[in-house]
Amino acid sequence: MSGSDISCSPPGVDGERQDKNVAAVLTPFLTRHIPQRLYPESYKESRNFCYRHHPAFKCKRQADETDMEQLQSQLDTLPQQDQQVITHVWSIFSAAPAQERNLILKGILSQCCSPQLSYVSSLLRELIRIDFVSALPPEISYKILCYLDASSLCKAAQVSKNWRKLADDDTVWHRMCEQHIDRKCTKCGWGLPLLERRRLRECKKDIEKRMENLSQQHASTHGSGSLTPTDAASANGKKRSIDESNASDSEETVSEDTQTSKRTRNSDMSTLTTQNVPAGRLTRPWKDVYSERLKVEQNWRRGRYKLKVFNGHTDGIMCLQFDHSVLITGSYDTTVRVWDIETGKLLRILSGHVRGVRALMFDDSKLVTGSMDRTIRIWNYKTGECVSTLRGHADGVLSLHFDATLLASGSADSTIRVWNFKDKSFFTLRGHTDWVNAVNIHSPSRILFSASDDTTVRMWDLDTHECLRVFNGAGMSGVSNDQGHFGQVQCVLPVILRDEEEDDNEVAEDDDDVNEQYHHHHHYQPLSGNQLVPEGGEYREQEPALSSTHVSDDEFSVHSPSSPSMSRAVIRDRNRRRRKLPHILTSSLDNTIKLWDANTGECTKTLFGHVEGVWGLAADTFRIVSGAHDRLVKVWDIQSGRCLHTFSGHSAPVACVGLSDSRLASGSDDGEVRVYSFGVE
Repeated sequence: MSGSDISCSPPGVDGERQDKNVAAVLTPFLTRHIPQRLYPESYKESRNFCYRHHPAFKCKRQADETDMEQLQSQLDTLPQQDQQVITHVWSIFSAAPAQERNLILKGILSQCCSPQLSYVSSLLRELIRIDFVSALPPEISYKILCYLDASSLCKAAQVSKNWRKLADDDTVWHRMCEQHIDRKCTKCGWGLPLLERRRLRECKKDIEKRMENLSQQHASTHGSGSLTPTDAASANGKKRSIDESNASDSEETVSEDTQTSKRTRNSDMSTLTTQNVPAGRLTRPWKDVYSERLKVEQNWRRGRYKLKVFNGHTDGIMCLQFDHSVLITGSYDTTVRVWDIETGKLLRILSGHVRGVRALMFDDSKLVTGSMDRTIRIWNYKTGECVSTLRGHADGVLSLHFDATLLASGSADSTIRVWNFKDKSFFTLRGHTDWVNAVNIHSPSRILFSASDDTTVRMWDLDTHECLRVFNGAGMSGVSNDQGHFGQVQCVLPVILRDEEEDDNEVAEDDDDVNEQYHHHHHYQPLSGNQLVPEGGEYREQEPALSSTHVSDDEFSVHSPSSPSMSRAVIRDRNRRRRKLPHILTSSLDNTIKLWDANTGECTKTLFGHVEGVWGLAADTFRIVSGAHDRLVKVWDIQSGRCLHTFSGHSAPVACVGLSDSRLASGSDDGEVRVYSFGVE
């Protein structure tokens, strides 16, 4: 080859020529495709995109900062020419449409060896994950999060700021409270102490309205750009009011996993809790309500409590009741004492009975006491004034119970007297042959339950005054029932098993609010007005007449049974309410506690554990508390019947017990009241 055939080029000419050839090929390709990638709005098509292929999401995908820094450091180690070639490859792939991208990927993967394919697989494992919270409409994201348990929600709140705003939202945690508070969750088996169901429903309506507004906003903005869950979470709805919950002001976290996130959340939460709320109204997020309730339930299960002892009575304590602020006790020393349950301070002593006080009950406006001196007294316990005295029993008053309009009293004269505060009438129920130790009105079904020393429990119709059923002992036919108690029955208590109540869709929602008072002795509807505290002298017990006979305004009239010509509407309403009667708990001096189905009269469960007679009984949705002659207090699981805890400390038989969502109280013949607090400080 001659030297003339050899072309000598200056250094760098080949590189420049190669760059020009590459530019001649790449420039038209990039010019044609890059604008479409950067400005997808200008290339609208008639079809709709899913969230994975929408051009807006493709362009706005956020790069991982750590990966990009690592990529840049590796690129800097290469020669400049190699950097340029790799950049050209990236540019071509970035500008290429979907079909061309797939073609490029197929060609590259076909040339990869096994180690390279394994490396690609490890990268795809992370890259293929999709942040559905940012991609989906907010109402769908909320719906998905509502299926998580509390622990998973706390972990979700640690993923990112967007996830935290959604996972901490009231919409999600209100649903969590609705599933667990005052009932056992069908999924996890956990239940949390009482929160009033009416207030849950009221807040639920606000949240449903808010979600409907979010859905409408998303539908109106779907064409130009979707409403992100971040925007939805920032428009947070109304928060749970402190005065509407029975929870304390503690803001405990749900689990240890949330300790770190809570510290970073405090500044944002202070803003969230004051949004859309009238000025001067303190609020709490539903997450804090759930958290506090969970801590209380954990304390109950693990037996963690603080003990406070109340001393002052000079004789045995026969009855007690408490709420969130006061404890009231009645004793054989003839006095009733009102205590501050938080500090243990004695607020006042109510004197008036001349013999031992065997029964008491109070609500927001009054206190009713029954004594062995045969009288029932109605007090304004906030001032200590005795407002009224009811007489009529021929022997000591052993038990009493009232609802919004009726007061029932059981006596050592074997009778039950039912006083109607609304129309100032009364009637007497006869059937027991010995002391009536307990009475309890179940308002939704218009039924009264009574327990007696004659070993029987009776169910009475408050409209017809008939005895509908006799549980245990010698039944109405005189035949002994092997399922029944063999000793004197001391307590009877209607209880609502929530899992069965949920299956009864016929029960009105309003009945749920009435039922709450039968689970917690400190929840009663307040009775108001002078009509509920009538004055007068002694009252004569009269036989039921065919029609009501009214006497003076200061006396009660005898109320007749319902007429056979009762309207069909009344009968229909009564049948509807009695379609689902509650279960009843009974305790006896035969050392047992029994659970009965009031609809069938069958004993469904018997609890054994006390070695002497059971005097006191209390229950809620989850627990049964019993006090016995063996000086012990026991806590039972109401579903399984298993004994959870046994508390000792009294030096004499335990005569009465009380129960709330976070406290347990026991009164004894030793004149001492012991209050166990399971609440959060």
